[in-house]
Amino acid sequence: MAEAVRALSFKTLFSEWPLVAIATALSVLGLVTMNTYGAGSLAPRQLVFIVIGVVVYFALTAIDVRFLRRAPIILTGYVFVLVLLVVLLVAVHPVMGAKSWFDLGPVSFQPTDLVKVVLIALLAKYFSRRHLEIANVRHIIVSGLYAAAPAVLVLLQPDLGTAVILGSIWFGMVLVSGIPKRHLALVIVLGLTAAAGLWFFGLHDYQRARIMAFVNPAADIHGSGYNAYQATVAVGSGEWLGKGIGYGTQSKLRFLPQYETDFIFAAFAEEWGFVGVGLVLILYGLLLLRLIEIARRSSANFDALFTLGVAILIMAHVIIHAGINLGLLPVTGTTIPFMSYGGSHLVMEFAALGVVSSLAKYGRSAPREAAAQEYVG
Repeated sequence: MAEAVRALSFKTLFSEWPLVAIATALSVLGLVTMNTYGAGSLAPRQLVFIVIGVVVYFALTAIDVRFLRRAPIILTGYVFVLVLLVVLLVAVHPVMGAKSWFDLGPVSFQPTDLVKVVLIALLAKYFSRRHLEIANVRHIIVSGLYAAAPAVLVLLQPDLGTAVILGSIWFGMVLVSGIPKRHLALVIVLGLTAAAGLWFFGLHDYQRARIMAFVNPAADIHGSGYNAYQATVAVGSGEWLGKGIGYGTQSKLRFLPQYETDFIFAAFAEEWGFVGVGLVLILYGLLLLRLIEIARRSSANFDALFTLGVAILIMAHVIIHAGINLGLLPVTGTTIPFMSYGGSHLVMEFAALGVVSSLAKYGRSAPREAAAQEYVG
């Protein structure tokens, strides 16, 4: 009997093994790309972050996290992250012109990574409790205000990339929540209005210069257009099969700045080529398909919306990061999930998958209770 229980526990712990398998594979590809085989390599620290992330994933999978559906817990988390962002603006000294990190000695913590997951949970709760009255346009406006509060605080850091991601999460979750098609026009108008206001009142001069450099990077190739130009050179030089692991000249010789974080896609493309890029995009596609399938089988609206929110988060990061590295979007400083260097975003991404896995496992075991929880607390 004890052996059967252990076997069942082991089976349920790995019930959503494709999630962690794909995420780990992407992490390893990023790890190999950032390894310079020298004293200054960030790979050893990243390996530690990957191990921590995998442990967090299995820890969350093993416990019942359905208590996260409760409104008081979600609202407390939302207020907590807003306070963190305010403290960040007031008490933290800027690093490279931005107030984005809490320096905790040997490690740093970027609260915006937590903000993304909390916003997904908040919007999932909001829309799951109002799915019968989603046709009311005020729910678009109210949900937009929930997303706007952290987005404005993030813009003040300033961090345009994360603000765009938060806006993408809101826009994506509004679309999957089931709003009538006639309301899409309002969503588009709100988006354009926000973009116009951002351009005239929210962006710094150097951020506007980056956007203008996107239109014509060669106009200021040694200034605002430098990063975009070097990224496209790195991607193009990879050709079909790449230069080989560790032989990327643009990245390893430091022509491409921040190749471990904001431009790791370009660094990977240089070393692995078109074939390697295709492999990475297939892995991301499989991860998104798995999340969509889990959402489709969810027994509660919250579970489905949260899972789709995580899928939207990953997809937004991939599209924006790859677009920047390919010269298709302005440079905003955005990481790519699981591959870019950094502990905060990596652990939080594994944690989000762990929550999805736990909701899927325990939600299927108690569908009636799950449905009842839609309107509790």
